[in-house]
Amino acid sequence: MAEHQHITAPDGVAPGNGFSHVVIGTGTLVAVSGQIAVDAQGELVGRDDPEAQARQVFANLRRCLEAAGASFADVVKLTFYVTDVAHLPAVRAARDAYVDTARPPASSAVQVAGLIRPELLVEVDALAVLRA
Repeated sequence: MAEHQHITAPDGVAPGNGFSHVVIGTGTLVAVSGQIAVDAQGELVGRDDPEAQARQVFANLRRCLEAAGASFADVVKLTFYVTDVAHLPAVRAARDAYVDTARPPASSAVQVAGLIRPELLVEVDALAVLRA
C-alpha cells in the first residue's frame, strides 16, 4: 500500500503550523460532509464549550471515515469552520488526538458568521484518499 506524500514546505512557501501545504495520494476519494457537535441522537454536545464540541466533531469524523473503510491516516485535507478564531486551538488539539502530527493533512481554517444551528461553534469536513 503506497503512502500519501506530504510536502510541508514547498520551495518558496513558509512552513505551515501543524499542517502540510500539499498531500498527494492515489486511490479512491472519500468526501466527508461537515461534522458538527451532535451525538448519535442529534443532541448538542458541549454548549458554549469549543473543546467539547471539537472532540465530538472529530469523533463523528472518525465514525464517518470508518463507515467508508478509511481512517485519519487516509485524510488528505481538513477544513475547519469556526465562529471565532479563538476556537482554533481547541480544534487543533482535538485534531492532534487523531492525526499523525509528523505528517498532518493539508488544512484550511475559516471564520464564519454562523453555522446551521446558532449554538454550534465548530464544523469540520474532510477529504480522504483510500490508498490503491
